[in-house]
Amino acid sequence: MAKTKTTFFCQNCGTQHAKWMGQCSACNEWNTIVEEVVQKEEKRSWKQATTAKSVSRPLKIVEIQLNPEERLKTNNNELDTVLGGGLVKGSVTLLGGEPGIGKSTLLLQVALKISQKVLYVSGEESQSQIKMRAERLEEAINSNCLILTETNTQRIFKNIEEVQPDVLVIDSIQTLHTDSIEASPGSVSQIRETSAELIKFAKETATPVLLIGHINKEGNIAGPKILEHMVDVVLQFEGDRNHTYRILRSQKNRFGSTAELGIYEMLSDGLREVSNPSEILISKKDADLSGTAIASTLEGVRPLMIEIQALVSTAVYGTPQRSTTGYNLKRLHMILAVLEKRAGFKLGAKDVFLNITGGINVDDPAIDLAVVAAILSSNQDVAINPNVCFAAEVGLAGEIRPVSKIDQRILEAEKLGYKTFVASKYNKITSKNHKIKLILVGKIEEALATLFA
Repeated sequence: MAKTKTTFFCQNCGTQHAKWMGQCSACNEWNTIVEEVVQKEEKRSWKQATTAKSVSRPLKIVEIQLNPEERLKTNNNELDTVLGGGLVKGSVTLLGGEPGIGKSTLLLQVALKISQKVLYVSGEESQSQIKMRAERLEEAINSNCLILTETNTQRIFKNIEEVQPDVLVIDSIQTLHTDSIEASPGSVSQIRETSAELIKFAKETATPVLLIGHINKEGNIAGPKILEHMVDVVLQFEGDRNHTYRILRSQKNRFGSTAELGIYEMLSDGLREVSNPSEILISKKDADLSGTAIASTLEGVRPLMIEIQALVSTAVYGTPQRSTTGYNLKRLHMILAVLEKRAGFKLGAKDVFLNITGGINVDDPAIDLAVVAAILSSNQDVAINPNVCFAAEVGLAGEIRPVSKIDQRILEAEKLGYKTFVASKYNKITSKNHKIKLILVGKIEEALATLFA
């Protein structure tokens, strides 16, 4: 038997150290270095190879043949959109999120809906618990979905050889352990080793692998940072457990865009796909209220209508308060300075509170004009027509700047029933057959004159 030895790993970044130190020299975090027992031996593959592999050779870039990526549809439209069209064969996807957010529910729904043979490996729940959850979901029970409760990777691969699934789901990577090293499950070395075995299996057999990953108190995926570099796709499942809506974002995607967004609603019978996100981002109200404006933003290629709420009041204390939810606070300070310098509104002695409904964060500068409209609507206590939609960026000189994909934004606003669309006159609008009324402005004064005439 090979000699065993101990080494020291940083629990934050996974860097190996020769001795214990109070601070990690790689990530500069304190008290994250722990001692682990490592057995030095030849690393075994997920499957013992019997033949020598051919040696790869370099090719000229013009000689490389492009093969179209073959994708498996998960029959979950929101997940397929975020992935870029489906699961690529041989890809490894890592899904992270807070406890109780719905990671296991989402992947179990995918396993029950997908038409291929799926092996669902759980290290956290028993087979009866998973059966109870599957019966609660409003999904037809997939006869090709096999459930295995196991944490040892060698036994998992033995079952894989017998079953030969088309898709493999692991819940979760932190519960697995391999016999090749002597360390506890969830440690840096175990996560790194088990992930490497699964990735090698995926690449050699062209089987898509879906991994669930826990997150730490900082909101990052637990384990070494190298885990996120090793996998092909990193998805983040976000939301508040006190609210019903969940957002699926792509943080890394080697086969598609990272700008796509998926929205779900958590119900008693599982996760419901929200095909029209504007239904949750715009509040229902009976009367027109001041301080609200509708903006058109883009998440990937999907246009969304969001509601901007602003409250402007006289400052009670000496220093005015500035607070935002879902919007960049520094950008709010910039917009308030533009309003005071270019439009003559004295807001320096007033509290300004800004909120984007629906609990999402928006970085799109196209909502600047809607932010301006909501702030001035609250300041003047004059309601804006709820059928008006905005999409324009505000510059430091007070100019109304154009935004990208304006035609898609206009078509979405028209489809949702808005009557007026305010944008920059410098935008190049290709289609001239819009039924919605277009108001094109070049300066902030023109926009304000149109809104508060």
